[in-house]
Amino acid sequence: MSEEKAQPQGAVVIKKYANRRLYNTSTSTYVTLDDLATMVKGGTDFLVYDAKTGEDITRSVLTQIIFEEENKGTNLLPINFLRQLIRFYGDSMQAFVPGFLEFSLENLGKEQEKFRSQMMEAWGADPFKAMQDQAQRNMAMFSDAMKVFNPFAAAMSGAVPGAPPPPKGQPQQPQNGSAAPAKDDLQALKDQLAAMQQKLDTLSNDK
Repeated sequence: MSEEKAQPQGAVVIKKYANRRLYNTSTSTYVTLDDLATMVKGGTDFLVYDAKTGEDITRSVLTQIIFEEENKGTNLLPINFLRQLIRFYGDSMQAFVPGFLEFSLENLGKEQEKFRSQMMEAWGADPFKAMQDQAQRNMAMFSDAMKVFNPFAAAMSGAVPGAPPPPKGQPQQPQNGSAAPAKDDLQALKDQLAAMQQKLDTLSNDK
């Protein structure tokens, strides 16, 4: 995108003096970087000029605003992204990077409201809390499923959680390590499998 297109018509003119103070010519007041950040978020375009030389220093001031926001803990720029961006300086692809980034952010801005509406519709007034609650429910369900499918825990306890007690008159498995009849082992395995299926059906219905 050309510099002519990047400079909006009717933008507010900000002058930066030698003492680093910023002066808003439209309101005749001194402003801070936070004030300029608020203007950007509110959709108010401005251009910053060096009061002495008349040089357009808008780019450096906007970069400084980003730097200040990052220092506040509002991190939008991942470390890997910053490293890759630095690598592009002096690279043969450098000329294509500004246009690509601008195009990507413009598309993101166009989809921003649509995405926000979809989030509100899907998750309610507090989508991030809703997603956190959903993640906690998923972890609890996963933990329950792991207990069902843990044969070692079942073997140590002698039964699967939720398994029905053996029918009356059915011989109990010996506790002294002696082998039980094969028929009793088969029946116990069937009971455990039935308990697993019952537990899975319960988890599925709780979703």
